[in-house]
This record gives sequence, structure tokens and C-alpha cells, in this order.
Amino acid sequence: MLKPKNNFKVVAEKKNARVILPNMLTLIGVCIGLTSIRFALDGRFEFAIIAIIIAAIIDGLDGRIARLIKATSKVGKELDSLTDMISFGVAPAFIMYFWKLNTLGRFGWLVCLIFVICVALRLARFNINSGQEPSWKDNFFEGVPSPAGGILVLTPLIFSLTNFDFIKINYDLVVPMFFILTSLLLISKFPSYSFKKIVIQRKTTIFLLFGIVLFFGLLLIYPFNVIAISAIVYLGILPISYFHYQKLKKQNEDLNVKDTDDDLEDIL
Repeated sequence: MLKPKNNFKVVAEKKNARVILPNMLTLIGVCIGLTSIRFALDGRFEFAIIAIIIAAIIDGLDGRIARLIKATSKVGKELDSLTDMISFGVAPAFIMYFWKLNTLGRFGWLVCLIFVICVALRLARFNINSGQEPSWKDNFFEGVPSPAGGILVLTPLIFSLTNFDFIKINYDLVVPMFFILTSLLLISKFPSYSFKKIVIQRKTTIFLLFGIVLFFGLLLIYPFNVIAISAIVYLGILPISYFHYQKLKKQNEDLNVKDTDDDLEDIL
């Protein structure tokens, strides 16, 4: 006599269990992003910036962990986009509004709205473009990614917290300019390095590890100085990424590879 099958399972399937870890990291990123707004409300802008940086680190880890343990899911993809919208769109806009833009009246609020809308448009375009056939364009983002955009708009505030006193800055002018420039970079088709497929030779791995340890060591000792310099370096790399993209595009056209700018793909 055959026994009836028992479909009730106390323990979740292995696949579902693996999905929990990256999704939990993503939700933690949401909480940290929202907490940065609370710090800004209290006038503790140093902690607000640190919270955004931590959220950016988590954003860079959750997707990689999901792919590493083969726990990618559609829910995780949507959660990641929502986290980016909050942590690198809404939160930086509020932080900068409480710090400086509120002194500009309605124009300051308009600048915040434009930035948040551009982050939303950038994420929507990313969700549409992701999942296409891989190509050499995987090494580039289409426009500046939202985490980088969220940190770039904070650069004037970060700079004000450094000891670079030899540079005098008119923040009433610089802050709106950074917002408008970053908003344009987010929704543009300007190619920027994705740093996703960097190949490191085995013999240089130890130097890479040393560089990473040195960077985070300096980040712990001189956090705002290092972040400010990193933002300036990133802006300096953008023209290099553009010319590198154009060079690769020309090489592939010479090889009769059929590609168009509209096919530029984001890999997150």
C-alpha cells in the first residue's frame, strides 16, 4: 500500500535559503540609507555621510554575494533598485537640502527634485537594459551609476569637513552646480567604467590586497579627506573612460561587429 505524499516542508528549499542572505544585506542598506536622513535632521552630517558610504559598500557586496552563492532572484533585483533609490537618491538630496540647499528657497528644493527624478530614470533604464547579451560594453556603465551619483552630490559637504582650508569655495554656487552636473551624468549615455571585469594577474594580487588595505586604513584615519580625493579622482577618470570606450567602439566597428549606442548595457 502506497503512503500518501506529505507536501508539508518545515525547512525551506536550499535555493530559497540562499536568497535570504543577499536580500537581508539589501534591506540593511535601506535602513542605513534612511538613518542617514535622521542624522541630517539632527545636524550630524558627518554620520550621515558615513551612513551613505556604508550603504554604497553594502550595495557593491550584495549583488556579488548573490552571484557567488547562486542566489540571484527577481525579488533581489527589485529590492536593489529600491535601495538605490532611497540610499543614493532620496537620502543624499535630503542631506544636502538640510545642509545648504534650504537657504536657496524654492530653487534649492527644485534642484533636489531634479536629482531624485534623474536617479529614478537612471534606475528604470538600468532595469530595462540588464539581462541582454554580454559584450565588450559590459565594462562600461551607461551614464554614472546611482551610488557614484549619490556620493558625488555630497562632495561639497564632504569637502567642507576636510582640512583643505587653502581652497575657498562658494558653496551657494558649487552645491547647485554639482547637483545639476550629476543629474545630467546620471541620465546621459556617457560611458563610465563599471570596474566589473578587471583581470588581475596572479603575481600582482598581493599589491592589490596591499592597496585595498592601505585605502581602508587611510579611510579610517582620514575619512573625509580620502572620500573627497576619491570623488575628485573619479571625476578625473570619466574623460578617460569616454575615450577608452570610443577606442573600443572603433576597433569593434573595424571588425564588423554590429553594435549601437542604444545597446550599451549596465551590469550591477
